[in-house]
Amino acid sequence: MSFQDENLTFEQLPKAVASLITEVKEMKSLLQNSNQMKVEPADRWFNLQELCDYLPDRPAKQTVYGWIGQHAIPFHKKGKKLQFLKSEIDQWLLADQHQTLVQVRAQARRDFEAKKGGLL
Repeated sequence: MSFQDENLTFEQLPKAVASLITEVKEMKSLLQNSNQMKVEPADRWFNLQELCDYLPDRPAKQTVYGWIGQHAIPFHKKGKKLQFLKSEIDQWLLADQHQTLVQVRAQARRDFEAKKGGLL
């Protein structure tokens, strides 16, 4: 029942108060739930296991070690501990797209021209 745009009568007052109490309880509950929700930081650090769980194909740790050895994946090393920054991993995932035939040909041309005496 909505009492917003009405002139309340004395008889309607108990229902209006009950309605307001219910709405306040609902708002309080929503606020408490929103405060309890864990807010994920925009950027965070992954350890090796968290990275494996985060990546879409769920690679084995050994696979990730191979990527690290080839410097194919962005990583940071603090002492003996490997760390991966989520934003860098997201960027790496987005950049790992297959090139079109036109892009492959253009890169081949640039590579060939960069060699000594390379003319097409």
